[in-house]
Amino acid sequence: MRTAAEALDALRALPCGARLLDVLDRHPEAWVVGGAVRDALLGRPLGELDVVVVGDPEPVAHALGEIVAFHERFGTYDVARGDCHYDVITARRERYAAPGALPDVVPAGLEDDLLRRDFTVNALALNGAGELAAAPAAREDLEAGRLRILHASSFRDDPTRLWRLVRYAVRLGFVPEPATDRLAFEAVQRGALETVSGDRLGAELRLALREPDPLAALHAAQNLGLVAGLDLDPRFVRRAFALLPPEDPAVRADLAILGAVIPDGAWPRPYGFSASELRILERCAALAPVRPARPSEVVAALRGEPVEAVAVAGARGDEATARRFLAEWRHVALAIDGHDLLAAGVPEGPELGARLAAVLARRLDGDLEPGREAELAAALAIGC
Repeated sequence: MRTAAEALDALRALPCGARLLDVLDRHPEAWVVGGAVRDALLGRPLGELDVVVVGDPEPVAHALGEIVAFHERFGTYDVARGDCHYDVITARRERYAAPGALPDVVPAGLEDDLLRRDFTVNALALNGAGELAAAPAAREDLEAGRLRILHASSFRDDPTRLWRLVRYAVRLGFVPEPATDRLAFEAVQRGALETVSGDRLGAELRLALREPDPLAALHAAQNLGLVAGLDLDPRFVRRAFALLPPEDPAVRADLAILGAVIPDGAWPRPYGFSASELRILERCAALAPVRPARPSEVVAALRGEPVEAVAVAGARGDEATARRFLAEWRHVALAIDGHDLLAAGVPEGPELGARLAAVLARRLDGDLEPGREAELAAALAIGC
């Protein structure tokens, strides 16, 4: 494990980390906290940069960049500067009025803020001078690769920590210490997840799907009882994932993974998915396996289907056909349109679409060379 000085050097080596430490040098009341400190000490790639401020966080937020959002209930600022993003929060103490409820918070010192966190390995803070603050057992647990909650009611107060337990265990390769493991199991058995809204559980599920090894995260979640009934066949999921077009920024890899393991499209409904997300998942469950056929027949069968659903259906059926559809056939377009046919004397009405569809089918099947003149001639010749 790295020293605090080495962790500080790792932060400073990042453009966003260097900017943060410059601000921390001018604000001794501010500390970088949580996962960034953990990962810097472990020598892992750094992700989110969270800052806790003892006192008023607003001056620190302004010093870091533009405040894009302020969450008054928790005294939290979302800050952006170029490609850098920071969460700036007030050091606080939390109290849960009921299991699963959002906490009531009051400003507090750094020690209180560390003790309210989910696991000891995240209860770490580093300031600009290289001083490391830690909750009891935090450094020892980090070095030993242990996940330990900070108080016995942790999972009852915030059951989303159960999801974080499996995510951190899989991502870091850490093992829950025995008492934490027992308390997690008991919380699930006593219905802790039922006290949390579907939106919050869905947010945790999405985070699990974005882990470096999402299948392992889902497997751990299913073992703990956070989800049930998933068909976690890694070979099938890998086949589906490999069919996703990597160049398409609109593709939802997380939904493709979930769609490949759910038994039916209704399974995700309690998890706060949007209507468009649910449609993708429903089509992943319902779309028939892709079968070899003429390109025009494949396009007619798959046109309008979500890319993610086609990838899952391709993994169930003929992968080569699905790959050709996703990479080539769905992008084939005519150089002519209905206006061209109207100008050539074709009457307005269903005939326009029928002629264009017939020409596109010939193009897809290789029976017609591309080009405006050839397509227009073929469209006008139909039915003559």
